[in-house]
Amino acid sequence: MLQKEYDELIKIKRKEVAQRLKDAKEFGGDLTENPEYEHAKNDQAFIEGRIEQISEILQNYVITENGEKETIDIGSIVTIKDLDEKKEKKYKIVSSIESDPEKNKISDESPVGRSLLNKKAGDIVTVKTPTSTRNLEIIDVSYQV
Repeated sequence: MLQKEYDELIKIKRKEVAQRLKDAKEFGGDLTENPEYEHAKNDQAFIEGRIEQISEILQNYVITENGEKETIDIGSIVTIKDLDEKKEKKYKIVSSIESDPEKNKISDESPVGRSLLNKKAGDIVTVKTPTSTRNLEIIDVSYQV
């Protein structure tokens, strides 16, 4: 996913913003009073920063082999039951970089993620979130192959 974003930034977005800068310069006048030029410069700074960030991640990442484990770790798919609300939910435990709560990918650094690490199916954990304290039962732990 990061490699795809990196490639798009390098091959497409970087060229698009360069063209926008060129067009804004050709428009003439004082560049400090040219809103399109300023907007393109801000976009360029964001794109270059993101390219640098992704490049660093891609240079330093390590692929781990999880195999089938009983305990929860990054990469685990966990089915939990909220004992207070009586609802089951399924989450994938991921690094903070990959976190996407809308897609049920929670960070290992979040309150729920942190409380689930190294636990196994059948365990009950108490999670303190900023707004409440919840009791969760771990129903199932699996890994996507």
